[in-house]
Amino acid sequence: MSESSNNSIIKVVIVDDHDLVRFGFKSLLGTLDGIEVVETLSSGEDAISWCRDNRGLVDVILMDVNMPGIGGIEATHRISSSWPEIGIIIVTVHDEGPLPKQLLNGGARGYLTKGNGVDEMLTAIRDVHSGKHYIAKDIAQQLALSVLPGETNPIDTLSMREIQVLMMVAQGTRTQEISEILNLSPKTISTYRKRLYEKLDVSSDIEMLHLAMKHGVLDENNMPIK
Repeated sequence: MSESSNNSIIKVVIVDDHDLVRFGFKSLLGTLDGIEVVETLSSGEDAISWCRDNRGLVDVILMDVNMPGIGGIEATHRISSSWPEIGIIIVTVHDEGPLPKQLLNGGARGYLTKGNGVDEMLTAIRDVHSGKHYIAKDIAQQLALSVLPGETNPIDTLSMREIQVLMMVAQGTRTQEISEILNLSPKTISTYRKRLYEKLDVSSDIEMLHLAMKHGVLDENNMPIK
């Protein structure tokens, strides 16, 4: 990855399933010197395909987490594994819970919330492009507090794959569809589901949804289960 400078153009791709978010980010970044938004995409699948077809044309990806299909978690993992030169910054509503740590361990180089300002987003883009990591101050504080003794978060015991399955089940995605998205057998997904029930001490998808919301894995905009 090349060293960023005031004279270099950082090529950015925005991935979010909400039209207004994509438009808003593109409009904001379009006013900044040294930034060029080369594409906006609405899913993790589109992001992977675009990176495959346009290798070398993107420096930094701004990635949402909760999107239909494979979502931002799996997309981050696949892109960072296949094209490590691309810096991925997570931009999401989740400012607590296990997701920041899991995503940073899973290949993301930056983590912002949608409440952070444009100046901080610019700093994050420049830092990640130059090979550094960037974590918003509020997220960094949450990560620091998470290692202190006190009440434990049951989601922290889950693997990245288990969190993916948890999010999909809680969002109402059927077992067969999850197996196709993650390229795993339905039997394997059922095993993950059973393991989640045991680890989280729940007995239904409704209970799992409420637990996911309580601990910052899902928000009210991603809760189709009633």
